[in-house]
Parts: sequence; C-alpha cells; structure tokens
Amino acid sequence: MANLWDYIKQLFQEAEQSSASQPVVHELIQRSPAEKEDYLQWREGLVRRRLIDWLRDQYAIFQVLPNDIDETLDFLNTPSSKGFAIHFYKTNYSRREVIHFFDYLKEQVLALNYRTQISDSRTYNKPNWVETTERHYLKPRPSFEAGKKSRQAFGNVMIEVEIRNEKVRNLRFRATIYKDHQFEEAEDFKDLMQVLLH
Repeated sequence: MANLWDYIKQLFQEAEQSSASQPVVHELIQRSPAEKEDYLQWREGLVRRRLIDWLRDQYAIFQVLPNDIDETLDFLNTPSSKGFAIHFYKTNYSRREVIHFFDYLKEQVLALNYRTQISDSRTYNKPNWVETTERHYLKPRPSFEAGKKSRQAFGNVMIEVEIRNEKVRNLRFRATIYKDHQFEEAEDFKDLMQVLLH
C-alpha cells in the first residue's frame, strides 16, 4: 500500500513541476475511427465553409488594410515567418470544430508534397490552468539532385492548437522559410493561403 501512495505522490509532484518542455503527458496524435468519420462529415459541412470564407475575407482585408481585420485574428508577416493566429476563445466555435479545422489545415498542406515530421500533444500545468498543446509539424519532401538547390516549397509548417482546461484558446499556423544557399527561394505565402482556403 505504501508503494501505491508513493506513486500517487510522485504523479502529483510531476504534474506540479511540468512545463511545455517537460509535459506531464506527451503522446502522438491518433484519431479514432469515430473521430475520422466525424471529421469527414465536418469537412463537407457548412461550418468548414463558413470558417474558410471568413479567413479568406480577413486575409484579403489584411493585404490592403491590415488594421481593419477582425479582432479574433492576427497575421504574422516577417521576412522568415508568415502565418496567422485565430483566437477561438473569442468565438463561438466548439473544440470539436477547431480540432477538425486543425486537422483540415494539415491535410491541405500534405497535399502540397509535404510530409508529417510529428503530430503530438503535450499537457502540463500552469499556475491557474492545465494547458494542452496539439501540434502538426510538416516539412516539404526532400528533393536531391546533384548540382541543384533543394526545393523548400513554403518552408516548414507548424500548426498548433492551445487548449486551457479543456477549452480551445488559440490556433496558430506558421510557415518558416530557410535562409540557406542550399535551398531555392521559397514560394509565395499567398499561394499557400490560396490552397488552404480552397
């Protein structure tokens, strides 16, 4: 019985000392058959279409009047990284809908000759909440030809969903390009957005 109590105390200590780099729970993302079926139905539905149309409209506004975009959204635009963050805690979208959108973005990037480097979930304690971060990290498939630079496509893509106490907080999508003489110039982020918002 003492061993069981020691084990329980150790679990609580680990949870208290957890962080993003030392999560209490770290596992690969694996969707169940029921989740996959639900995703397929969502993908064909009105909620996905509405979310895509809204993001497309906001990106078009950002191109000409960056200060006039919706307050639930931010765009990242630096020389090496481009992307967006949707603050879902300010919206009425459910966790289910956001997770499906997260997986949809991954599916769209994979269609561009990318591969999954990792899809994982990390859970750890913060002072006032339990935080889970799900992420898909995608890289372009390598192309090696003697004497030629490697194709980097849109660079590495990171898609993350931040969940606090089981409620979705933010979704972040970021494409980071290589600044390296071994790689061709990256493709335009606008072209990536066009594929994502199709």
